[in-house]
Amino acid sequence: MSPTIYVEAQMLIRKPIEDVFEAFINPEITTNFWFTKSTGKLEEGKTVTWEWEMYGVKSEVKVHQIIPNELIRTEWGSPSTNVDYEFKTMEKGTLVVIKSYGLNQSGEDLLRQVNDNTGGFTTVLDGCKAYLEHGIKLNLIEDKFPQK
Repeated sequence: MSPTIYVEAQMLIRKPIEDVFEAFINPEITTNFWFTKSTGKLEEGKTVTWEWEMYGVKSEVKVHQIIPNELIRTEWGSPSTNVDYEFKTMEKGTLVVIKSYGLNQSGEDLLRQVNDNTGGFTTVLDGCKAYLEHGIKLNLIEDKFPQK
């Protein structure tokens, strides 16, 4: 049996845990730094669709567990992987740790997936930090792969 591979990205966001947690479950906030559309707020047991209109991409997101201000456990992507969002109160704000696991690839495909997940989730956290701390919408996701 092969070991479980975790892809992890983290960032301290200098805002109260309630504000940071809400930014990840409420699409009215999340669309300012990540996807452009959602069929609804994240709720335990619910499946929502996230859309990145600039790329013509959609993803079904299954919400397996929510512990308010602590954890959001989801499954999404193609092929689907588990993605957990963990929140921890720190002296200067909230630490957000995003863990992706359950990757089914191997070799070069696995390396590519690890790289994509690490870079992608780091970009999400960077955008979230700028938006929540400074009210700046950096358009990082849109500008990561400009169409023209």
